[in-house]
This record gives sequence, C-alpha cells and structure tokens, in this order.
Amino acid sequence: MTSPKNIVQVHSQVGMTEFRGVRSLHLLRDGQTEVTDEAIQGAMRLAVPEQIELEYVQQMMAWMLFLPTPSHIVQLGLGAASLTKFCYAHWENARVTAIDLNPNVIAVCRSHFKLPPDDERLQVLECDAWDYITNPARRGSIDVLQVDLYDALAAGPVLASPEFYQACANCLTEHGIMTVNLFANEESRRSNIAAMQQAFDAVVWLPEVHDANVVVLAFKQAPMIDFADLYSRAAVIRVNYKLPAPLWVNGLKAWMTITIDA
Repeated sequence: MTSPKNIVQVHSQVGMTEFRGVRSLHLLRDGQTEVTDEAIQGAMRLAVPEQIELEYVQQMMAWMLFLPTPSHIVQLGLGAASLTKFCYAHWENARVTAIDLNPNVIAVCRSHFKLPPDDERLQVLECDAWDYITNPARRGSIDVLQVDLYDALAAGPVLASPEFYQACANCLTEHGIMTVNLFANEESRRSNIAAMQQAFDAVVWLPEVHDANVVVLAFKQAPMIDFADLYSRAAVIRVNYKLPAPLWVNGLKAWMTITIDA
C-alpha cells in the first residue's frame, strides 16, 4: 500500500526565530526565504530544552493520566522534537520512535533543538507517516501514538481519513492511546473526530488553546474514569514532570459534562 499523497515530494525549507529565550521552528512556504508570519511548528525554551514549551504540545502528553509505563512511544510528525526529547528523557525503559518526511526538519532538530542522536532506545526515521503506520509489522506494537502532521500551509492535518485513523488504531496495543493535535477549522475538526470515532472505542478532547489547537485523546479501549483518581495522578505528574496535568483533568471533566448535557 502506498501513500495517498503525491509520489513526488517537495520538502519545505525550515526557518527559525528567537524571542525572550524561546527558539521556534517554522516551515517556509514555497518561495519564502525567511519567516514572514507567526505560525510555528514547535518551540524550545533555551534554558530548559527538554521541557515542553507550548501548551497544546503539553496536552499531547495527557495519555500519562491513563498509561504511566509505555514500552513503545511513537510520534508522527517531529515538529521541534519537543515530544520526542521529553519522552526519551523520562521513560528510560521505553523505545521512542519519531517519524518525519522532511529531512530539513530532522536536520534542524539535530543541530538547533537538542535532539539527541539515535541509539538503542531512540529512532528518528525519515519516512512517510502513512507508509509507517500502514506497515503490517507495526500492528499491535505501539502503546502511545502522538500525531501532529502539518505542512507549511497548516490548513489542516495532512492525513485525516478514516483509513488513516483505522491504521493508527490497528498499530496500538490492547490498551494503547493516541493523541492528536487538530489545528483546523470547525468543519475539519468535526470530520477528523468523526473519523477517529469510527476506529476507536472512545474519543475525547480537551479545550481549545492557542486560538485553534484542540488535542484529542483516542482510546483503543474505553478507560474507566474516576476523577478523584485522575486528579491524584495529575498532582504527581505536575510535581515529577512539570506539566499542568490538573488542567487536563479539568478539561476532561468539562468535556464529559458538555457531552452528557448534549
């Protein structure tokens, strides 16, 4: 099975900006030679390069509330390598695999965003996310899948079909979890969530941040929700990992309230 996208790939060039100690990565549109807008693909605070800077990227770690000891964590879309570095640093017994089609992104993450070299636990692959996730060898092999796939236009996820999300579900272990960043308009967002709901046992989402980013959690098997327990876990995550996990639980609680009322 081949990628549904064009066979000939033209890779975007990468630009960077720095402001108040934060370095940001940008994909340049065709014809651009420098950054001309504020859209970013990721960011790193220079003083703490292994921490996750952006709020929506922090939300991509909300699977920690449900699955504290994964064995294999995969990112589809490297961005500024924030998720890859964080997972590699904190789960010493897990393998971390990052997939990105653009060799320019990988090179800049290595040279300017503190992405460590590959070793027995870390593997960064230059390949198509579709090809990776539809490979039968991946079936049932991934505990956590983090999906953030955008091109320079950032009009919506570059992979968003029911077939793609079904392939993602097929790759997860029995209790696996997928988190997805949806930077999209309302129509695209609803379409993506509907496609996930076809493939996953439970799909929930957190409140919108950064004016457009909504992070979705999709569960291979619907979890038992005990908010007292989740808040307890969130407190530990906040202390040990410096992530605002109690806000994630607040968001899940708000989502459940809205869903029941609807």
